[in-house]
Amino acid sequence: MPQERLKNKTIRGAGWSAIDTVARYGITFIIGIILARLLSPNEYGLIGILTIFINVFNVIVDGGFTNAIIRKQNASDADFCTVFYINMVVSFFLALTLFFSAGSIALFFERSELVCLTRVMSIIIIINGLSLVQKARLTKAIDFKTQTKISVISSISSGFIGILMAFKGLGVWALVGQQISNQTLNTILLWIYNKWMPQFIFSFQGFKELWDFGWKLLVSAILDSVWRELNQVVIGKCYNSATLGYYTRASQFSSLFSSNITTVVQRVSFPVLSSIQDDAVKLKLGYKRIIKVTMLPTCALMFGLAACSESLIYVLLGNKWMDCVPMLQILCLYMFLDPLHSLNLNAIQVMGRSDLTLKLKIIKTILSTIPLAIGIFISIYWMLIGSVFVNFLSYYLNAYYSKYLLNYPIKEQILDILPSLSVSLIMALLVYLLSFIPISMYIILPIQIVSGIFIEFLLCERIKSDEYLELKFIVMSALKKVKC
Repeated sequence: MPQERLKNKTIRGAGWSAIDTVARYGITFIIGIILARLLSPNEYGLIGILTIFINVFNVIVDGGFTNAIIRKQNASDADFCTVFYINMVVSFFLALTLFFSAGSIALFFERSELVCLTRVMSIIIIINGLSLVQKARLTKAIDFKTQTKISVISSISSGFIGILMAFKGLGVWALVGQQISNQTLNTILLWIYNKWMPQFIFSFQGFKELWDFGWKLLVSAILDSVWRELNQVVIGKCYNSATLGYYTRASQFSSLFSSNITTVVQRVSFPVLSSIQDDAVKLKLGYKRIIKVTMLPTCALMFGLAACSESLIYVLLGNKWMDCVPMLQILCLYMFLDPLHSLNLNAIQVMGRSDLTLKLKIIKTILSTIPLAIGIFISIYWMLIGSVFVNFLSYYLNAYYSKYLLNYPIKEQILDILPSLSVSLIMALLVYLLSFIPISMYIILPIQIVSGIFIEFLLCERIKSDEYLELKFIVMSALKKVKC
């Protein structure tokens, strides 16, 4: 693919991916606020327990085949059909496993209502399995415009269903209805817009080739998913569902910016950079540029969120959710590294070293047992603080191999993100000090938001870093197109 065409396709893909993520999670965020006003932390905690199993099983259904087929430059229709049938067989098996495990799950967490909830929610695994290949085809083509349309329609429709059920007094079932309808609509629309139908083809050679690369990603993804969900297992078992509800909301707020930025960058960068995987110089320059541009908004948003978390939770969710504020502040420190983790792991995968991805995940999973033990024997807050320290160590491990694969060592990465980190820390400190003004939080919150944006802008204009100038150019170019 010619360089200029690749660049234009990347910019368009990144733009639509950003719109998709902002629209989808923005809508979900607003709907979540409404539902949080109508529902209790206890009801969110029950869904949080089920999310543990749904997320892990969805990773197993994917099987590492999505990234494997996106990375494969000459993927055939037989390859897509093969992956589709594997996804379906695995998803049906896991859905049945979850369905018949409902009693054991309810017994373990000592909540009898989990029996019916688990059996109904198990259908999500099958619905998700139907969507994976369709989504992979669009991602491989860097077609995020279609995915944006699908996400917006399904998010708004399912949100309306969830809110209506909550108003009808259905409690936790409002969250169940929202999640099932969202996944169902998303899958149906993917099939309609994608216009691809599987044929009765199964390629054992294609399976072997994809599996050789994908199985390591599968094991790594399972470990990663289990690692992330174990926090919820510990909280749900050792504390109570209300505490898990607080943690779930704090986690959702902390993921709002960092995870979504990571999703945008990862979705676009992996297929694009996979196409230039044989050019080491271009690959390093590409990752270097992506990391610098990504970390500027990530640092600003995550530290800004931590600084105004108290007023934000009070205004948006109400006084009954204030116990999640310290959790949110700690999780913001944890999540701001998320893009760096993903991009360094992306680099390893693009270079075809899925074995290193698995090796790193095993090491980091062992390390993660330390904060889990703290959560069991000491407190949830010290568990989260321990997770922050483990996360910094994990970043060092991820970046270690970038030195050899891309000639991009961790020292150079830190120097690249240092301007963004410094500016955002100064901004966050000043915004946090505003919270001590003795006036209503309904007034403090807009003051903090406006002040944070203004301070960040002034500091960036002062130092004029390359990443800021590039982001400014992209935004100004987009605004000009809108005016035209």
